[in-house]
Amino acid sequence: MKDEVKKMKDDLQRKSDQKEKGEQKTKDEIQSLRTRIQQLESSDLTRQQDTIKQNQKNEKIEENMKHLFHKTEDLENRSRRDNLRIIGLPEDHDKRKSLDIMLQEIIKENCPQILEQEGKVEIDRIHRSPPVLNPQLTTPRNVIAKFKNYQTKEKILQAAKKKSFRYQGTTVRITQDMAASTLKRRKAWNTIFWKARELGLQPRINYPAKLTIFLQGKVWSFNKIEEFQEFVKKRPDLNRKFDVQAQNSRESSKGN
Repeated sequence: MKDEVKKMKDDLQRKSDQKEKGEQKTKDEIQSLRTRIQQLESSDLTRQQDTIKQNQKNEKIEENMKHLFHKTEDLENRSRRDNLRIIGLPEDHDKRKSLDIMLQEIIKENCPQILEQEGKVEIDRIHRSPPVLNPQLTTPRNVIAKFKNYQTKEKILQAAKKKSFRYQGTTVRITQDMAASTLKRRKAWNTIFWKARELGLQPRINYPAKLTIFLQGKVWSFNKIEEFQEFVKKRPDLNRKFDVQAQNSRESSKGN
């Protein structure tokens, strides 16, 4: 009996020891998991903080890039202040006359008073842009003329704003020469500009690509098309006339 009792006690003790070891192992595993979770949470927090810092850096870089882009664009526009861009001058004329002579004839035909006041208009250089003709294009390349006298260039430009210029029966447009990016942003206003003119809103495209209109005795300015669209939506009478949704559809189809 004593041996049996001792054996039972030994079994119970062994099972108790095993249970304690099992519980301790479980506790150790739980603690290990807690430590791992804390490490992962800490690591995740660090990654989140790093991501926030990186996003802030990216935003700063993007702001700097926009600033540099606008500064570069402005510098290029200023470098072109003495230039005029002639649009629609047929290419076949180049075979018979130089661009310099054609420019003098355009001025003589459309604003002869400038020649009367100043004689021959002096230019520094004149050329087609781009310099190489693309045979796939159906429209003539623009002509860029750099004037020696800024005031003379301004007189021609102001005259061109008052009426349509013609050359030997062909309508040509005279505009300020600007950076390609600026011209693209100005061109985006075309549909709205002509509709505003039709409605008598006295639209103007101000430097570099800002639309202004005159409405209810006040001048309104818009830097982006989205700003103008939001403005129109708040005025049902204008919204119907401009038909913004249809206009958006037309602009999208042009882009495609």
